[in-house]
Amino acid sequence: MSQIGKSHAFKGVYPVFQTPFLEDESIDVETLDGEISWLYDQGVQGIVMAMVSEVLRLSSEERDSLAENACRLGTKRGQVIISVGAESTKVAVRHAKYAESVGASAVMAIPPTSTSADDNELLKYYEHLINSINIPVIVQDASGYVGRPMSLTMQASLLKTFGERVMYKPEATPIGPRLSALRDLTNGKAHIFEGSGGIALVDSYHRGAQATMPGADMCWAIVALWRALESNDTNRINAINGPLTSMISLQNSLDAFLAVEKYLLNRQQVFRNEIIRGPVSYRLDNETRMEVDRLFELLKIAVQ
Repeated sequence: MSQIGKSHAFKGVYPVFQTPFLEDESIDVETLDGEISWLYDQGVQGIVMAMVSEVLRLSSEERDSLAENACRLGTKRGQVIISVGAESTKVAVRHAKYAESVGASAVMAIPPTSTSADDNELLKYYEHLINSINIPVIVQDASGYVGRPMSLTMQASLLKTFGERVMYKPEATPIGPRLSALRDLTNGKAHIFEGSGGIALVDSYHRGAQATMPGADMCWAIVALWRALESNDTNRINAINGPLTSMISLQNSLDAFLAVEKYLLNRQQVFRNEIIRGPVSYRLDNETRMEVDRLFELLKIAVQ
């Protein structure tokens, strides 16, 4: 596939799947199979293993197993993107090579979170990662909820060096202005995935985002919103975006995303429980559950 084809093939909705666990906190492969089938049934273009898949709470062996199962189940119906970011370049490269070996369509990498590496160190980190494999690499600035923002100049330089094998998921705040700045620094060539659960999808789409990576729980609403954006259906955009952004505004940390998404997947009978690996910094209380339920019903009405 040409360099242009590698990035421009990724368009539309790519939800990040949640990792289901059994009571002993081992990965529930049977439920994962059902979740991935359910996601594709909602009309998504691919699936993603990333932060809300709890990758930072998995062992390397578990990450391998989850990546292998995601590719085994997901590549039959679309593209599969695997998160490979790690605290060292060596480990990130290991994850990337493994993801490619089991059939990943692309990989995505956050920078190390335990060190304040400068631009030169981060540049070397991504250069080693990109050079180690042949599939596209998505540079993820997840500093909206983990780590710290990366330099846009450093990120843009990767596109100049490696062409359109490099894509981006910018989640540093303020999301909109930084997305536009990255777009402008790359003369409009940056292939950008909107993130942060979809809370900025409408604004990001109008700034040039070509794809989105929401959570799994409300992917059907994101698919409907994406289609409305593509057809410029303003009334439908406004109807869906209101309750959607209100719901996502309740999720202001990684653990909040995990709690709400697993609750809603369980409510929709995709998951058999809401188990999250601890320790966690956030748990749903009864009042928040009631608000989530209220917004969920409004969102269903808006989509229908």
